[in-house]
Amino acid sequence: MRSLTLLDKPAPPPRTGHRLPEWLKRPLPAGNGNNFTAHLIEDLRLETVCESARCPNRPECWSRRTATFMIMGNYCTRTCSFCSVPKGSPEALEADEPARLAEAATRLGLKHVVITSVTRDDLPDGGADHFVRCIGAVRDRLPAAAVEVLTPDFMGDNAAIDAVTDARPEVFNHNLETVPRLHRIVRGRALYARSLALLERVKQRAPQVVTKAGLMLGIGETRDELFDVFADLRSINCDVLTLGQYLAPTAKHIPVARFVPPEEFDEIAALARLIGFKQVVAGPYVRSSYHADDMVPH
Repeated sequence: MRSLTLLDKPAPPPRTGHRLPEWLKRPLPAGNGNNFTAHLIEDLRLETVCESARCPNRPECWSRRTATFMIMGNYCTRTCSFCSVPKGSPEALEADEPARLAEAATRLGLKHVVITSVTRDDLPDGGADHFVRCIGAVRDRLPAAAVEVLTPDFMGDNAAIDAVTDARPEVFNHNLETVPRLHRIVRGRALYARSLALLERVKQRAPQVVTKAGLMLGIGETRDELFDVFADLRSINCDVLTLGQYLAPTAKHIPVARFVPPEEFDEIAALARLIGFKQVVAGPYVRSSYHADDMVPH
């Protein structure tokens, strides 16, 4: 989208091992909410992306008694270079997981329940039916709660995408993570066009469902590349955009190219809103499910 005439910003050398800038340092939250959530997750034998992906927001979110549930085990069938979710032999699906998830959401008193998963390319439907059963279990226990799903791409299987869409989550989230030039390096087997097609199909099949996508900044993308992605998302009527700072989970993951300051996030978000997103949430610690209940446009 060259009409915005934004200045490209080549990434400086990686800063792996450097101290975090001041804007990425936050105090630990007080109170016992963190322990309550941790014990609940352990008691119900659930996985969360908060732990598996080493999310920097976990202490804050858990202290608020909220968490993003990760279904279908803790082993992913893909080896994306940005993600710390363990890779390995997939686990058998647990028939009682939907009920345990719904129990956790009930005990936490959630009004907005976020369900994500590892990628399960080993399953014929990519785990779509398990998503549907989890959505149904939450609806049975918490009929007034909104449900948000953050799904893998299901290898582009339209039947799987339709099954989850037809379960009518209030929000259907699927992250692009980065710009097309860096896609193969960052996301491995994922395809940019496949991810766009998924979001487009959801919106066409269920216009009332809020579609949402997220990207990480600081991997080496340029502003023009970012806004080309924004234009692609708006062309398929994606409603909500999230932008956050990429932080390498370990030294073995793709390194951070640069730390994007908060004021730059604000500037990019303001420009993104001009092209029609209903909601843009951007900042160093923003993640796709961070304060997810506040991201839904009203």
